[in-house]
Amino acid sequence: MAHHKEKDGEQETSGAHRMSQQQYEEELIRLHVELVRLQEWVVHTGAKVCVVFEGRDGAGKGGTIKALTERVNPRVFRVIALPAPTEREKTQMFAQRYLPLLPAAGEIVIFDRSWYNRAGVERVMGFCTETQAQAFLKMVPLIERAIVDSGVTLLKYWLEVSQEEQTRRLEARINDERKIWKLSKMDLDSYSRWYDYSRARDEMLRATDTAFAPWFIAPSNSKRRTRLNIISHFLGCIPYEALPRARIKLPKRQAAGDYSEPDHPLRLIPEKY
Repeated sequence: MAHHKEKDGEQETSGAHRMSQQQYEEELIRLHVELVRLQEWVVHTGAKVCVVFEGRDGAGKGGTIKALTERVNPRVFRVIALPAPTEREKTQMFAQRYLPLLPAAGEIVIFDRSWYNRAGVERVMGFCTETQAQAFLKMVPLIERAIVDSGVTLLKYWLEVSQEEQTRRLEARINDERKIWKLSKMDLDSYSRWYDYSRARDEMLRATDTAFAPWFIAPSNSKRRTRLNIISHFLGCIPYEALPRARIKLPKRQAAGDYSEPDHPLRLIPEKY
């Protein structure tokens, strides 16, 4: 299938209506306004929201999370991306280290990969046994039931990227010094195991797609459309409303009085630009 490349590396199928950078930015601004309204409502009402992002390497999780959070308060929208577990954490119940990070009242917590690591990378790469993986799949619906029953709105997104688009994105990381940090040995090892991941994904979805905590699948070959679609869906899942705001006006500055600029030398940075 033919593709067209746009300025930021975005690709659209030739048969689809292509979304320009201007169209994307205009719609993203509108959605950002709604996200700020959601943020104010969450703080005001004490709502608790948890969002899980999962998908293969290169599926677009990081870019989507950045688009979702770039205009909101990071103390309300908290992004969690945990490193590999410590030796102590390896001995705990698998989901234990995630539970303290769940949202309190007035918070939205976003997991860039989550407890589902056990059903994906750990299972495929052999970091857990098959017995542990099966036990996890049985346990997760019970844990998520308890999370939802505690008053948390739990949303789970799986970003689905094609083989061809994943290859293009990972090759772009190899050839771009700004992105090379995104490509680890684990990414390279897992890249070759596409169908092992497919089988693990399929079983994970069957076992953990429940009425109280369903999975939402987002085709992610188009970065711009994926980001907009997920943000729009996210907003539609929460019954927020815009709160009334008092009109803001800047007050007058105080008079200088006896203040004068300091006369000691200041270390100004070089103005190279």
